[in-house]
Amino acid sequence: MTEPSDRDGEGIGPALKWLLRPLVKVLIAKGITAPALYAMLKELYVQVAREFFRLDGKPPTDSRVSVLTGVHRKDVRALRQRPGLTETALDRQVTVMTTVVGRWLADPQACGPDGRPKPLPRQAKEGFSFEALVESVNTDVRPRTVLDELVRRGVVTLDEEGDSVSLRAEALLPRGADDERFHFLARNAGDHLTAAVENILTEEGPAPFLERAVFYNNLRAESVDEIEARARVLAGEALNELNKLGFARQAADGKEASRGEGERAGERFRFGVYLYREDEDATDPEDKG
Repeated sequence: MTEPSDRDGEGIGPALKWLLRPLVKVLIAKGITAPALYAMLKELYVQVAREFFRLDGKPPTDSRVSVLTGVHRKDVRALRQRPGLTETALDRQVTVMTTVVGRWLADPQACGPDGRPKPLPRQAKEGFSFEALVESVNTDVRPRTVLDELVRRGVVTLDEEGDSVSLRAEALLPRGADDERFHFLARNAGDHLTAAVENILTEEGPAPFLERAVFYNNLRAESVDEIEARARVLAGEALNELNKLGFARQAADGKEASRGEGERAGERFRFGVYLYREDEDATDPEDKG
């Protein structure tokens, strides 16, 4: 594997090592070896070159892909036949559950006067219900199936006697199986990294995407505990507000589109937050070299 040179951009080599370090950590922990990673990278190089480095709107030839990526032309020919990234059944399942929770937190029909999510009747001939909530998200999945899964995860509680469903405080999907955690890793970290990369590749004008962070060191653990607690409160408020705004705008844009008014409603967004902390004194500097 060739080391990046100064011609590739000053500092890209050390930056790549910082970016790949946590990924390599999880790969080793999950038994993914370096040769397996190289094989995936080779395939991705070909797919990305064909998708983003077109000429006059046409996919590049195998020869040009080989020049751009360093992948042998024979391998390019074999790799370009493979399908790109596609949505899986797991992706659809996780999306349905997270969207149900998100709408419950945002839809005025599912919230009380104080704006907090209220218990919903499981079924109702009139008025809003849990089944109506699920069907507003996806009509291909039975509401009972979604309910059983959310109960199993501890996200909602079911009052059998009153036949009502309540969203638990915090309303966050708990840590599930590896496949589900990898789903969120790919989507959340993937969009974050994409925003940062597009900002780097935009050479003129302002950076197109919001991507900011606050950093301090030389702090006691108690101080970081205080900062982290405050960050969780602020993050929850920001996520809740943008969730409500996103729901309202999606509903309005959908109505306009159904009437043939306004611009095409085909865009998406993801807003995320994170806080990472570590004891720098406990980390061997040689391990970061």
